[in-house]
Amino acid sequence: MNEAGRAAAIEVACALADAMADQRLRIVASLIRTTGDWDLAEDAVSDAAERALQSWPRDGIPDNPAAWLTATARRRAIDVLRRAQVERGKLAGLAAFEEVTEMDTDLSPMDDDRLRLIFTCCHPALPLEARVALTLKVVSGLSTEAIGRSFLTSEATMGQRLLRAKNKIANAGIPYRVPSHDVLPERIDGVLAVVYLVFTEGYATASRSLADEAIRLGRLLVALMPRSDETRALLALLLLQHARRDAREADGERVTLEHQDRSRWHRREIDEAFKLLRHPWTVRGPYAVQADIAAVHASATSAEATNWPAIVALYDELLDIAPSPVIALNRAIAIGMSDGALAGLAALETAADDPRLANHYLVAAARGDMLSRAGLPHEALIAIEQAIQLAPTEQERRQLEQRAAELRQP
Repeated sequence: MNEAGRAAAIEVACALADAMADQRLRIVASLIRTTGDWDLAEDAVSDAAERALQSWPRDGIPDNPAAWLTATARRRAIDVLRRAQVERGKLAGLAAFEEVTEMDTDLSPMDDDRLRLIFTCCHPALPLEARVALTLKVVSGLSTEAIGRSFLTSEATMGQRLLRAKNKIANAGIPYRVPSHDVLPERIDGVLAVVYLVFTEGYATASRSLADEAIRLGRLLVALMPRSDETRALLALLLLQHARRDAREADGERVTLEHQDRSRWHRREIDEAFKLLRHPWTVRGPYAVQADIAAVHASATSAEATNWPAIVALYDELLDIAPSPVIALNRAIAIGMSDGALAGLAALETAADDPRLANHYLVAAARGDMLSRAGLPHEALIAIEQAIQLAPTEQERRQLEQRAAELRQP
């Protein structure tokens, strides 16, 4: 291929990528609504993309690539249904499916097919793991292989999980719609939980693609539900956490927030999150408080310069809204930074009374850190050695062993 041919191929590939990123979800969601066939909708859009790669270099990039993809996917779906001799009513409904037009932008967000699809994928009748997998496959467009790899399972196993989820939707009569207003708040919480789980999986495994995808989903939800405070708060929280990604590792080892090089934090994402948090709140939920905590950290030039009293107050608020032993543990750590190690130890012992924290390595690790700050290195070493025995991963054990080695120094 000569230089001109390569340039044309790159131009086609970029135009197709932009159109798919912008409109793929809208096309898939509309086809699912019209045909009720999830696999057909995904296959038709994939086929349209393949045809674009064949015809656009020859015929030129269309003036409206998204409309071209929509029409091509729709025709492909009609052809498949005709060959399968689908009942006339469904075929007639599909034939009436309109291409993407300016009229689509006049729909209210709750009438948007994309939002219908997201709520269906995140329906509480589905197991949580199925909700996550289906959202990544159908909403995000990730391959079954990529999803399986992200969750440390085989493509075949993930494929079966997706198949069971789609069958459950069909057999249980799960409706393809946005929930009614009386149940919408609790259903939004379920959708946000799926997005947060996608992000935390990427955060824990350092999978940039999963974390990026969760943020993309968060931005989509904010666009579709601009009046949802918790949706906006979740996106802000994800941006603030993701902004620290380049500082979280050094020489292959995890770096705690306290010791991160804050010059490597991404200010553009932090600024975007701050802008989201400046809007007035109608209701402050748990994501809003967590985002505020992350914002206090993002505003500080160092761990020592952090406004720890403000963080303690925010953890108090979070405990009132969504009490949990992990939040109580984090509050105790914040008290140790705000009011001194002895105060932190007292709060930690209170939090550790919860049986759900029994034998949790983070309790022992926090105790060791506070004992060290209190000038009790021997007792701190005992606590850190206990944490090493309880640590769930090799990486966390290595971090704690390094801390133990420092405490053994004269």
